[in-house]
Amino acid sequence: MIVAGFPAGSWGTNCFVIAPDAGEACLIIDPGQDSISGVMDIVRENKLKPAAVLITHGHIDHAWSVAPLTHDFGIPAFIHADDRARLANLAGSTIAANREALLAMTKGELELTEPDDVRLVSDEEVLDIAGLKMRVRHAPGHTEGSVVFEWAGDDQTPPLMFAGDLLFQGSIGRTDLEGGSMADMQRSLDRIVLSADDKMIVLPGHGPQTTIGQERISNPFLQKNSPYFPARTGL
Repeated sequence: MIVAGFPAGSWGTNCFVIAPDAGEACLIIDPGQDSISGVMDIVRENKLKPAAVLITHGHIDHAWSVAPLTHDFGIPAFIHADDRARLANLAGSTIAANREALLAMTKGELELTEPDDVRLVSDEEVLDIAGLKMRVRHAPGHTEGSVVFEWAGDDQTPPLMFAGDLLFQGSIGRTDLEGGSMADMQRSLDRIVLSADDKMIVLPGHGPQTTIGQERISNPFLQKNSPYFPARTGL
């Protein structure tokens, strides 16, 4: 099993490449700004064949390089329907000032374009691509269409959660941007995080990896005395 990741771009967004083994097909997850060279290094080093790009949500720091990668490899991009429109206007889905300022960050070398082949995912769908079965969990709160991608694990590798901006080491995703909702975030944390196996490795959109068990114990946003703790309503 190959799971390789690196932080990229001005926002330090984690981009991941995952494959069953060297020489096989792979998935690219959240290729943000300045991630193309890192992806290509991993692909070349392991002789991988990109099969698809998975996007946890449509913010520019997670999707900046989706269009060129999908175009160059002739592969589709997968995103939740509720965030699909963000791919048509990446410059408008960020806190940065405007399109010109964003393009200046790369000295005009990369135009923000829409992917050629976009496919929509839905909650609890299982994507069977590149020899990997990835479970989609709709996790609104950071954006309307945020998702996490879960891989169930095997005898050698614990289960993995590619968490996007739902959960970080010691923190959770912000809800004050357009499309954010604290109520939705609380429900997503309850349904997806607090119900997960403690052994599950969390590979977040920013910062170091962690585990569900570690966050259950130490993450201040998941403690019962926190105003952010998901209220269990029984619904």
